[in-house]
Parts: sequence; C-alpha cells; structure tokens
Amino acid sequence: MNRRNLLKLAGSAVLVGGSIGAAALLPANAASTQASSPPAPVAPVTAPREVRQLSFINTHTGERFADAYWEAGNYVPDAMAAINQVMRDHRTGEVYAIDPALMDQLHTLNGLVEASAPFQIISGYRSPRTNAALRSHSNGVASRSLHMDGKAIDIRIGGVDLARLRDAALGMRAGGVGYYQGPDFIHVDTGRVRRW
Repeated sequence: MNRRNLLKLAGSAVLVGGSIGAAALLPANAASTQASSPPAPVAPVTAPREVRQLSFINTHTGERFADAYWEAGNYVPDAMAAINQVMRDHRTGEVYAIDPALMDQLHTLNGLVEASAPFQIISGYRSPRTNAALRSHSNGVASRSLHMDGKAIDIRIGGVDLARLRDAALGMRAGGVGYYQGPDFIHVDTGRVRRW
C-alpha cells in the first residue's frame, strides 16, 4: 500500500469513541485474521531447579544416607539432620551439626570422579574426648582437629583409586586434603587450602 492509498483509507475511517478505530486502518483480511486467531499463551520461563544428592555409608555403624540434601536453593533440614546422625561420633554417640559446605565439597568431588558407589565414611564428627584419645595413640591426629567442628571427614569410595580421589579433591581447592595411603582414605575439610 502506498502513501496516497493509506491517506485515503485513513480519511474514510469511522470514528469510534472519538478516535479512529484500529480495525479501520487495517486491510479487510488483516482485521478478520486477528479476530479469529487469539495470540498463543506464552509459557513462563523458569530456571531449572538444581538438586544436590549424596550417598554414603558409615563404615563403623553400617548406617546409610542416600537422598537430596539441597533442593530449590536451600539445604533440606530433615536431610541435614539425618547426615548429622550418620556422621556422629560413633564412639560416644554424640551428634553435631555438620558444616553444609562440607556436603557441597563431597557433592562436587563425587561429580569429578563420576562415582556410582557411596562414600565410605571412616571418620566424621569427633568429640573432643574421642579426638584426645586418638591423638594419644597417633601423632597424625591434630590437637585442634576440624573433625571436632563438624568441618572434616575421612572418606574413600569403592572402585575409585585413592590417588585419583585425592587429586580431584586437591583440584577443587576448597579446603584441606590429607592422603592416607596405608589406612586407605583421604581427609577433606572446609578449612584453609592445604595438603599433607
């Protein structure tokens, strides 16, 4: 449609409520197409909700945890309580709140080594009394161990080479990593980045 025809069309438009009706400015076939085809609804865009899961077994008690500990942007209280229970000091029965950042480290570590087997927990939370008893029999136990703050765990994974597990943990640079080849476990904590 050229400018002259457009002006003629506008001049012949019917006033509707004091203004030019929009349908009068459209060619006849365009107005009928609009009326018969309502716009399709737009689906809302939502970000995918990440779920973080862990699976582990306490080698001393046989207790297991296998569930999501983080969903929809939050730690799951019941799951964290179950983790605290499984990771308790098995010698005294004391339960302590485990640092959620430690669970995030395990989640990342599991993804790095692509393990299908659960983490085997050798040591989770340690009460000060248990830590002192272990220290009296071994010079490898720190007097102010992060195990006493729920910020450390000693682990292995069946079917995953221990050196590979250690290297993956070191690569995260998320905290301390200890390598205990003889007893067959690594130590991971949420303290400063260091290795031994």
